[in-house]
Amino acid sequence: MALSLYVFHLFYKFKVLVLVTLCLMVLWATFSYLVDTRQQISKAKSMVEDFRKVTSLEDSQQEEKIESITKVPTVKSFQVPCPALSPYLRGASKLTFKASLTLEEVQKENPQVTKGRYHPTECSALQHVAILIPHRNREKHLLYLLEHLHPFLQRQQLDYGIYVIHQADSTKFNRAKLLNVGYLEALKEANWDCFIFHDVDLVPENDFNIYMCDRQPKHLVVGRNSTGYRLRYKGYFGGVTALTRDQFSKVNGFSNNYWGWGGEDDDLRIRVEMQKMGVVRPSADVARYTMIFHKRDHGNEENGERMKLLRQVSKTWKTDGLNSCSYKLLSVEHNPLYINITVDFSMQPKIS
Repeated sequence: MALSLYVFHLFYKFKVLVLVTLCLMVLWATFSYLVDTRQQISKAKSMVEDFRKVTSLEDSQQEEKIESITKVPTVKSFQVPCPALSPYLRGASKLTFKASLTLEEVQKENPQVTKGRYHPTECSALQHVAILIPHRNREKHLLYLLEHLHPFLQRQQLDYGIYVIHQADSTKFNRAKLLNVGYLEALKEANWDCFIFHDVDLVPENDFNIYMCDRQPKHLVVGRNSTGYRLRYKGYFGGVTALTRDQFSKVNGFSNNYWGWGGEDDDLRIRVEMQKMGVVRPSADVARYTMIFHKRDHGNEENGERMKLLRQVSKTWKTDGLNSCSYKLLSVEHNPLYINITVDFSMQPKIS
């Protein structure tokens, strides 16, 4: 009996010990789980915090980038149109012509002119203007004109290009046909609004004589020093004229048949009048020019046929002009101060 009681008591202790061991194991497992969970939460929090830091840094960098972009000064690219009357105009100027003047000096004085082209940077020009200058054996006159014309046009805030059309052959000089060539070739480079047909020996004295086209064809030479600053004759339409693309196209340009001096400008006026257009001029005190003295060029003798040609304008203007201007194009050179177009009229080339 006593042995049986002892065994029962020993077995009971063993059960209690097992139960306590199991409880301790459960407690240890629970504790380990809680610690591990806490570490995972801490790690997760750390990852979230790191992500926030990265996001915050990226946002900060983006803000700095945007801020840096907004701080960069931007050039106003043709947002505001130029005023109708430029604030840089000076009025009448006393012209001088230095005998020792060089092309390099003129280039140095006009650093913003590139390949014969210029446009204002502070505003959008009201018109895009092509200056067409017929030329042969007048290098000094061309140099003087470029010296004064570039700053003159820049003060007027024009988007412009200067084209010099050079007749290379030894046949009689044909001013009108050269101007037709200049018009056709210039339009291959840009969509010009206005064309100024400009003699090489006439230099404008007053920059209020605006080199822009009008609603009607415009004659810019009211007076010159060689005529006492009076209009040469009633109906005179030579020297420097301004026509829009539409106006010049409507009259079919100049006649191609005036070889030698005289008549082609009167022919153009007749064409203008036939299209029911008038001629406008600036005021006489503004439209003043200095004519650079020169003798009559060899190859530019007076055209004895001009009066006969003028009587035929009404019959010939539709077939003699831009639509019949044939020439051999020798070269187009983009010099710093002007675009030089060289042509040959001595042969019968293909229609250009």
